[in-house]
Amino acid sequence: MRVLLIGANGYIGRFVADRLLADPAVQLTALGRGDDADVRFDLATGSPGALTRFLDAVHPGVVVNCAGTTRGGARDLTRHNTVAVATVCEALRRSGCGARLVQIGCGSEYGPSQPGSSTAEDAVPRPGGPYGVSKLAATELVLGSGLDAVVLRVFSPVGPGTPAGSPLGRLAEAMRRAMQSGDGELKLGGLGTQRDFIDVRDVARAVHAASLSAAQGVINIGSGRAVRLRDAAGILARVAGYGGTLNELDAHPPHAPHTHAPHTHAPHPTTPLRTTIGHPRPDPDRDRDRDSDRDRERDRDRHRDHPPTTQVAFPYPDGCGSWQQADVRTARDRLGWRPRINLEESLADIWMEAACRI
Repeated sequence: MRVLLIGANGYIGRFVADRLLADPAVQLTALGRGDDADVRFDLATGSPGALTRFLDAVHPGVVVNCAGTTRGGARDLTRHNTVAVATVCEALRRSGCGARLVQIGCGSEYGPSQPGSSTAEDAVPRPGGPYGVSKLAATELVLGSGLDAVVLRVFSPVGPGTPAGSPLGRLAEAMRRAMQSGDGELKLGGLGTQRDFIDVRDVARAVHAASLSAAQGVINIGSGRAVRLRDAAGILARVAGYGGTLNELDAHPPHAPHTHAPHTHAPHPTTPLRTTIGHPRPDPDRDRDRDSDRDRERDRDRHRDHPPTTQVAFPYPDGCGSWQQADVRTARDRLGWRPRINLEESLADIWMEAACRI
């Protein structure tokens, strides 16, 4: 079976490529914007006609589209997540290859859901931000294309290669910085959010299964269990061996006035925090005056009794509110797929990569 993989250099695409290459029955061709792609092609700017000619030449049996972006304004998101998929669908309609399309969607297409509920594929999507809107538009294009196609709505992928800018990637980086600088307390905000985390290697297994199946429509890919970010932080601290204290920053009351007193207020949990606040550095002039052993010993005692603190907030930027949990029964029934890798293993791999930067 010849598979054309689009977006092989992306976070999910790299693991999909590894999974497909491990199947001796698969002949893989990678198409993308990078120099290491077998064929260089930019879906956001390339024409359907040019892609059609390539499909007719390669004649794949399956096209897997992992391309897209999670960053940028509405225009960039639309170009890379929606227009690009329209190009793929139109090229497949024009081509004589008759390839099956496996499109990678996302849980953000659903938007916020009721706490305690599991979101099934028949839920009415109400995306809460431009990213979810752009991915939902892509899904609708695929479903309305008349192609042999399936959309895998992936919830919150984690594991090795997790982007450093993602909430769990930033959490691991904050913990690394705290350990490196000896901070005895890590204050974290926005940890009440609950998400359905699924290891990226399990996602790759689902893509492989979908490539071989006849399933069509939308299929959720998740663990089926929502986990609070606070609990994920605790697991990460354990696997990292962080011996400090994890405390959650206090949120402002719903209608409390926002004060601006210096050094006293915590960031609002819905406001992105762009900096990591470490403990204050000593004044250089004062350091030069500390020339006695007694002063240095007193400084060490003060550091031990009042360890420095790192404060970081982790708002979840997917527009899905405080809760999201996938109903994954369709993946089990139609793909024969179940998640295998638990969250602790995923977080251990995230930490391993963060620790390598120490």
